[in-house]
Amino acid sequence: MIRIGALVSGSGTNLQAIIDACESGSIPGQMVFVGSDNPVAGGLDRGKKHGIPTFVTNYNTIIKSYRENPQQTSLPKDYHYDEIVSKQSLFSKNAGSKIMKDFLSTRVIAEADLLTQMARFPFDLIILAGFMRNLTPYFIDRVNTVPGEPRIMNIHPALLPAFPGIDGYGDTFRYGCKIGGCTVHFIDYGEDSGPIIGQKTFIITPEDTLDTVKNKGLEREWELYPECIELYAKQCLKVVRKTYTLENNETVARTIVETGKR
Repeated sequence: MIRIGALVSGSGTNLQAIIDACESGSIPGQMVFVGSDNPVAGGLDRGKKHGIPTFVTNYNTIIKSYRENPQQTSLPKDYHYDEIVSKQSLFSKNAGSKIMKDFLSTRVIAEADLLTQMARFPFDLIILAGFMRNLTPYFIDRVNTVPGEPRIMNIHPALLPAFPGIDGYGDTFRYGCKIGGCTVHFIDYGEDSGPIIGQKTFIITPEDTLDTVKNKGLEREWELYPECIELYAKQCLKVVRKTYTLENNETVARTIVETGKR
């Protein structure tokens, strides 16, 4: 039985699918907490209904406090700005230093609180179920403590690597794609750029609207996410680094997820 912690920002429909899969036994695991950046997230209520401990780290309050008086804001003692900047890939090298510094500072303050609250509940895997905050290397490195064994999983509403970002289904629909889908992947230092675990697709017809595309996608998400967590729980996912040779003889390295009993 693996111990699963969840971070949510909204209604938590994917969270519900995972809770149901745990309770039915299809996932050999149990939810040990539900945390959120949003005090009124519906996912918190879903957790409470199932007797799962919940907590809130209010990002908006933290960001507001920092903006009003950054000099009086205490940063974690183990936060090293240069180290985080060298690892992150959310910002380009040309990003303004103040913008980057303010963003990373507020996120690290919030993440330190997340980590403190999570420490009360030993866990094996963190799932992001509609958690609408980018995670920095500060948080990721304190969860992924064993090299090659990532422990943060996310679901994205598009067929990555196409359409990363917050509006995957909208981007898919507006681009005119005839196939849509969703992706479960491990988190890395970029935005929706981590190694892919699994994907499901659906047909987009001329009669579809953005709403029907989103509904089709959600139905696939509720199937895919529990399936990928089940593979993780049964130790059937292996993260490996592979080198490929392109047609022009250039070599590239990619981190991928292989499926099969470890």
